[in-house]
Amino acid sequence: MNKHLFLSVALTSISGNMAQSYAQDKYVSDRSDKRPNIILFMVDDMGWQDTSLPFWTERTKYNEVYETPNMERLAQRGMMFTQAYACSISSATRCSLITGANNARHRVTNWTLEKDKTTDMKSETVQLPDWNYNGVSQVSGTANTFVGKSFVEILKQSGYHTIHCGKAHWGAIDTPGENPTHWGFEVNIAGHAGGGIATYLSERNYGHNADGTPFSLQAVPGLEQYWGSGTFATEALTLEAIKALDKAKEYNQPFFLYMAHYAIHIPIDKDMRFYPKYLAKGMTEKEAAYASLIEGMDKSLGDLMDWLDKNDETNNTIVIFMSDNGGLASEPHWRDGTIHTQNYPLNSGKGSLYEGGIREPMIVSWPNVVQPNTKCDKYLMIEDFYPTILEMAQVKNYKKAKNLDGKSFLPMLKGTGDTSKGRAIVWNFPNIWGNKGPGINLNCAIRKDEWKLVYYYETGKKELFNIYQDIGEKQDLSVSYPKVVKRLSKELGSYLRKVGGQRPSFKSTGRPCPWPDEDFTLQ
Repeated sequence: MNKHLFLSVALTSISGNMAQSYAQDKYVSDRSDKRPNIILFMVDDMGWQDTSLPFWTERTKYNEVYETPNMERLAQRGMMFTQAYACSISSATRCSLITGANNARHRVTNWTLEKDKTTDMKSETVQLPDWNYNGVSQVSGTANTFVGKSFVEILKQSGYHTIHCGKAHWGAIDTPGENPTHWGFEVNIAGHAGGGIATYLSERNYGHNADGTPFSLQAVPGLEQYWGSGTFATEALTLEAIKALDKAKEYNQPFFLYMAHYAIHIPIDKDMRFYPKYLAKGMTEKEAAYASLIEGMDKSLGDLMDWLDKNDETNNTIVIFMSDNGGLASEPHWRDGTIHTQNYPLNSGKGSLYEGGIREPMIVSWPNVVQPNTKCDKYLMIEDFYPTILEMAQVKNYKKAKNLDGKSFLPMLKGTGDTSKGRAIVWNFPNIWGNKGPGINLNCAIRKDEWKLVYYYETGKKELFNIYQDIGEKQDLSVSYPKVVKRLSKELGSYLRKVGGQRPSFKSTGRPCPWPDEDFTLQ
């Protein structure tokens, strides 16, 4: 078997000896550690409107065509967040999630795969920075790697049984961060260095030849029992996750399941359980296949919720639904329709610092704590999951992670406060991701209250949007509000310098591109 295709399934039991005073009811299982189970259900490349559940003030055509009944079911049980932000690409988001560090600080500013190899596209005018293309790790010793403490490790040490299922994408091949067990997961199902999936089809062995050798670096390990069975990868991962939950049920401790689907990342393979239905709706083959990936993911969510119901764990389990970046909208090879519009009303999509690339569908269900069928219209950032999940798990006496940028959004969940008011959140992508389009490549951005500023390193261009009034970012207000531009430019530039953010340099002069608060005309 290829050395990169590891599958770690160590089921190390840690006794749950941390009796906590957590409110119980008749549905909670009889175990000594009464803290809540936590399921983080992470979708790959799912757009804000790739669902029948509207996250906007009105329903869109996408809400009408896609069918996600289990997202609707989860929302009825909990709270929808209409302004949940991640990074514009997967690696950056997942590295912020696991370390709690902003992407400008951890410097994973493009996607990772092979050790010591960048994935940047080339530029004739600028030299790209030497970013952390080996990803993140909990230990030092690997060049171009950010070292951070995992919240999963802290959960495990506090008495949680920790399960990873699906996409990892924290470290490049042959680096410590590639293996989920390195991050504190006792069980690893199919997680490795790959940021995508070679194929969802069991007929192609999820990326392996008949002899077991991979034909792609994105081949998914550990699902051999499903090869040739007709089981779509999304379903295979779900079945394995449920097996892991059945095992966890036997342990006398709460569990944390990170259900990280490869769906709905390319390739847009047809999930034949749902594909014919969308063809019958009149959709093109590409769009019907895309819709089938969405509904297959939604079925997985429903299957996990059903498991909780059947095992009397629903009322003592927190379920968090999130996506890692905006929906694919810049590549006509995979999608039909006018490019850059597939996340309407948001502008652009994956890879962009416009809302279509960074605003995500998010839902949190927490029985007896979070009011059911509610919405929160305040914003949060992906690194906020780190302290929030630890607070949910009542983990207090842990050594605070160095360089932790995340802020707990529990006050917003409980309706006791607004952690977004007056808060600035920042993105930095001084790289060239690949595809081109609005808001994509060589830029950084800041969001504070109603305002959002986008700055382009190569040209010095600045755009200012009032997100509350202009969700589609159609009207650049930078000329009308110069004082706001100056204030946000200063705050953005100061933050980037403070955390060690990077910037490209001009090839013609060798000088770095100016920070947002520097005079571009002098370059």
